[in-house]
Amino acid sequence: MTAVLAVLLALLLAGHRLVPGRGGHLGSLLEAFLPWLGLGVPVLLAAALLRRSRAALLAVLLPVLAWTVLFGGRLLPADGGRVDLTVVQHNVDDGNADPEGTAKALLDRHADLVALEELASGAAVYERVLAGAYPYRARSGTVGLWSRYPLTDARPVDLKPSSVHVYWKRGVRATVHTPQGEVAVYVAHLPSVRLRADGFATAERDESARRLAAVIDGEPARRLILLGDLNSTLDDRGIAPLTSRLVPARSGFDFSWPAGLPLARIDQVLCRGAVPVSTRTLPATGSDHLPVEARIRL
Repeated sequence: MTAVLAVLLALLLAGHRLVPGRGGHLGSLLEAFLPWLGLGVPVLLAAALLRRSRAALLAVLLPVLAWTVLFGGRLLPADGGRVDLTVVQHNVDDGNADPEGTAKALLDRHADLVALEELASGAAVYERVLAGAYPYRARSGTVGLWSRYPLTDARPVDLKPSSVHVYWKRGVRATVHTPQGEVAVYVAHLPSVRLRADGFATAERDESARRLAAVIDGEPARRLILLGDLNSTLDDRGIAPLTSRLVPARSGFDFSWPAGLPLARIDQVLCRGAVPVSTRTLPATGSDHLPVEARIRL
């Protein structure tokens, strides 16, 4: 039985794209927590050792190999070399009880760009605290970008799903004039997903991801950075329209949500025409997400 379970775990890891995505979006649910399937390996290994089964021990190597192929690269050190731009991405949580403390914590990172989502009641606080270090700002609805460098061509990006019929502005785009040249920077907050009785509800998020991908396809700038709460991990097929076009930093796992016990990184930094050298999560603020900091080479 242990050998059979090990083979099944290996098949699930290696063939996760074959898990059906329709009728409950089980494939997306699996992929949202895919790295955690590796926890099955020590359990199976212990069972194989207790049974003193050579066949079971050999079978356990299969999920080890599958997990290593998928995620082993993230355990390697980050790419070294020159860094031109440091960015911080943070969903600050519209229920944040300490927006000033959160803003000051972000300010202490001395990043070049700060992208925020869920700017609601605390928006004025973030603007006041960040204004001195970041004189350039672009906002649309509940998302915003703060920059040390001049911004031009700032405009909203329409990511609203067709099923949403209320005020909904969660995307903004601006050209950042860095010392290394112009970069198009997008800030986006894709719709949340929910686990319901009928499955994993991802339709609105997936539609927004496709809308954003279409906008990016039409973006003329050679260098582009996407910062945002995408409500999806890099392995989730739901944002494949974005991950197939843009490149993340693959070092580390950097789980960013929920802040108290991070299980998944749904806050992302993706690039085109630039090298995302590394990403890492930062200490908790008053939000239910952890901030994510990325270093980028232009």
